[in-house]
Amino acid sequence: MNQLELWKRYSSLLCHCPEIGLSLDISRMKFDDGFLERMEPALQRAFNEMKELEDGSIANPDEGRMVGHYWLRNPPLAPTKELRCEIEAAINQVATFSRQIQSGAIKTQNGQPFDRMLIIGIGGSALGPQFVADALSSSDDKLKTHFLDNTDPDGIDRVFAELGNDISRTLAIVISKSGSTKETRNGMLEAQAAYRRAGLEFARHAVAVTGHDSELDKLARSEGWLERFPMWDWVGGRTSVTSTVGLLPAALQGFDINALLAGAGECDRITRGTETRRNPAALMALMWHHATGGRGQKDLVMLPYKDRLLLLSRYLQQLIMESIGKELDRKGAVVNQGLTVYGNKGSTDQHAYVQQLREGVANFFLTFIEVLKDREGDSMQVEEGITSGDFLFGFFQGTRQALYDKGRESMTITVQQVDAFTVGVLIALFERTVGLYASLVDINAYHQPGVEAGKKAAGTVIALQKEVMALLGKEQRAMNAEEIATLIGKSEEVESVFSILRHLAANPDRGIISSEQGTVHNTTFQRK
Repeated sequence: MNQLELWKRYSSLLCHCPEIGLSLDISRMKFDDGFLERMEPALQRAFNEMKELEDGSIANPDEGRMVGHYWLRNPPLAPTKELRCEIEAAINQVATFSRQIQSGAIKTQNGQPFDRMLIIGIGGSALGPQFVADALSSSDDKLKTHFLDNTDPDGIDRVFAELGNDISRTLAIVISKSGSTKETRNGMLEAQAAYRRAGLEFARHAVAVTGHDSELDKLARSEGWLERFPMWDWVGGRTSVTSTVGLLPAALQGFDINALLAGAGECDRITRGTETRRNPAALMALMWHHATGGRGQKDLVMLPYKDRLLLLSRYLQQLIMESIGKELDRKGAVVNQGLTVYGNKGSTDQHAYVQQLREGVANFFLTFIEVLKDREGDSMQVEEGITSGDFLFGFFQGTRQALYDKGRESMTITVQQVDAFTVGVLIALFERTVGLYASLVDINAYHQPGVEAGKKAAGTVIALQKEVMALLGKEQRAMNAEEIATLIGKSEEVESVFSILRHLAANPDRGIISSEQGTVHNTTFQRK
């Protein structure tokens, strides 16, 4: 297709939404002329299902839960007056608490103002806040953010080393809906120990974001933490960024959370429309279906041409892959659905994996994000009449064309700038796209049995480790993994036992020593 034909296709297919400052170009996706019409009945069914979801239907039958993240930015949509009041009260609570922290009305144990915060969470309790924090940060941030988002001891040590003496001015935000998520619990325990080492009471520096009467809620209440913020069972972690999970850190950092909610709410309104050609989420869902055959046959590569959107692909990995990656459809048939997401940023990618994208295996489609505004204020010229931003724009256009010339499909999201309103728009756009696509391929986007299976398996490993340690405490002699597994009655789990023993022996504080006996698998282990 020559450039003039491409222009005509672009002009006829562009979805421009001035109300949210966004346009979606699908002209370089190579669907045939009848595709949109053929998909229209299925898409209308998806619209109806989305309406039922927003009206309060049970969308997660595994747990009997509604899915109401759309209500968070438009409380009048909530199915009951009580829920509406709870949402509005939570937003006001976030705003009030943030003002008190920033004004110094709430101070540290030592009477200093807070100027840092440590967010302790995992999955959606960290990825959303991390994306927003990075996208909107500036030198004027009220509180500098740090994250404990894993149960990696070395990673935890690095965070506290970076905080150093500043821990005395650090507000700890512990985020866990159930209050029993192991990674978050471990991070909280490590944080409590770090505050104690600094001669500080953790409770006088801590707030909780959690479900009512959860383990964490009870702990925070009994210890007298600074504040407790609600999480609701109808908000999944991957769609929680416009709840207190994301709003509290954003407000504390000094961002305009009302603008973020307004952007998400306005995008919800636009993408709630049932006229497909004017609905960017519907068009994206259709493009996902076209590109992957409705079966995840190709990966989605995110290429935002803006440093502030670097973490968008990480955020979308959870939102999309946890929602779409399902073994069974809603009828119980095995379908093994999924949509793999990865990405970095332009133009960095042109010095990384764009070579393979252009000339290697064509197992992907792309979504570019173009940001029209380069920076606040004027730009210097790096060549006569040309700025750094002009080069970024040129690299984007050049990469897009070079990939198209090789038959690679792409679509482009264009926004005016990256601000709180636009971040809200992007969050809502992809949330709606996920919901519509899930309906198109007949899966439940709102449960995650695979994640729960992994948690249960981890619990089994921990239980096995306790048995191994108990045996080594009684048997004061060197034994290999096979002997130990047999003695605890778990001979079929010898590989797991061996892995546990190697891990214990690598950490001197665990009191286990090892000795190789010719081959690695015959290594013996015993208590010191």
